[in-house]
Amino acid sequence: MDKLKEECGVFGIYDPNGNVSKTTFYALMALQHRGQESCGIAVNKNKDIYHHKGDGLVNDVFHDPQILDNLEGTMAVGHVRYSTTGGVGPENAQPLVLRYIKGNLAIAHNGNLRNADELRKEYERTGAIYQTTSDTEVIAYTIARQRLNEPSIQQAVARSMDLLKGSFSLVIMSPQKLIAARDPWGFRPLCMGRKGDAYIFASESCAFDAIGAEYERELLPGEIVVIEKGQLTSITDHVNKEKSSFCIFEYIYFARPDSHIHGQSVYESRRIAGEILAKEHPIEADIAIGVPDSGVPAAIGFAKQSGIEYADGFVKSRYIGRTFIQPDQADREIAVRMKLNPLKSNIEGKRVVMVDDSIVRGTTCAHIIQLLRKAGAKEVHVRISSPPFLWPCYFGTDIPSRSQLVAFSNTVEETRKLIGADTLGYLSLEGLQDIAPNAKYGFCEACFTGNYPV
Repeated sequence: MDKLKEECGVFGIYDPNGNVSKTTFYALMALQHRGQESCGIAVNKNKDIYHHKGDGLVNDVFHDPQILDNLEGTMAVGHVRYSTTGGVGPENAQPLVLRYIKGNLAIAHNGNLRNADELRKEYERTGAIYQTTSDTEVIAYTIARQRLNEPSIQQAVARSMDLLKGSFSLVIMSPQKLIAARDPWGFRPLCMGRKGDAYIFASESCAFDAIGAEYERELLPGEIVVIEKGQLTSITDHVNKEKSSFCIFEYIYFARPDSHIHGQSVYESRRIAGEILAKEHPIEADIAIGVPDSGVPAAIGFAKQSGIEYADGFVKSRYIGRTFIQPDQADREIAVRMKLNPLKSNIEGKRVVMVDDSIVRGTTCAHIIQLLRKAGAKEVHVRISSPPFLWPCYFGTDIPSRSQLVAFSNTVEETRKLIGADTLGYLSLEGLQDIAPNAKYGFCEACFTGNYPV
């Protein structure tokens, strides 16, 4: 499907009483939308680190209950992956587990390191041998090298903060400590929760809901939280060193709608975006529909603001994931029809407003519009709950090169003709500022503006 790909999802837990591997499994299931290429879990056991990981969905990689039964411990880190740096393959599955002179280390990473190539070459000149092509291994090497001169693993992580440039939300585990860390810009989400004596970290709060834990707070940009022997300490030396630059697209598309990030409901952000769209691009129509799933709350907001009836426009197959991609153009069209089937009884003879979260290359949007017309739609008016994509992302979102972005090469009117819509309206940059009124931090909007924080 012609959609942006999620970055990754990370999870970490310290629980002196519980079965951490099974808890991590259920949490990763809740974070599956953030990555479907590979996954893994690592636990501390007998002063060592054991792990299991592989390509595929969480339920497939851990299909045998005995796998989780063998992963006993009081701490665990987990990961679901979509690759933005490094190729697809089992060697790049996370968590990465390293054994070095100071002991063992497991690391799970969400983000994209901008100076990974520079650091990789520097380490290779001093003898480093790499087992993967991911920038996560570069982060792990950086921490391991700093640990040689620092008194603790948390101080090594703090020292590494000065060397790593880009986006990284990390969950790190040694046999005795669990550490969560967020880059000084705060590009990617990372929050903390509690369940009894357990401390828990996750990319999104929906993971806490899945395991019956209580959300407590977001980690501050630049903060390092350490759990050791059931005690929590926070290192804030890098907090407020950089301008907060949280990825605005988490609210628009990436995060699950039942998550809360920085005090803002993701569902409400999408609904508000739809309301703003209705004000900025009003249209006379009979029904408003949303492209599942992230377009639905925006369509509900559009309908409420405009007074147009909201209706279900599509039946979505729940058995085809977000990464169902076929390289052949004909296969892509079949994939669209398999994933989304118009609800003809609601569409036929109607003037339809179709709300979606974004247009990347424009191919999928064009196919969906064709499906609506074949279902008997009299008119199809497209409204997009984000501004046009004009720039690639370097911080963990798989936005293609500018030449592949339909909005870069075409005006709004030209794009409208290409996708076959009667009208087309994007959320404005001004409107974008208002979609997360409760959010506590500033945003990165570089994919829309070209103003990169780093």
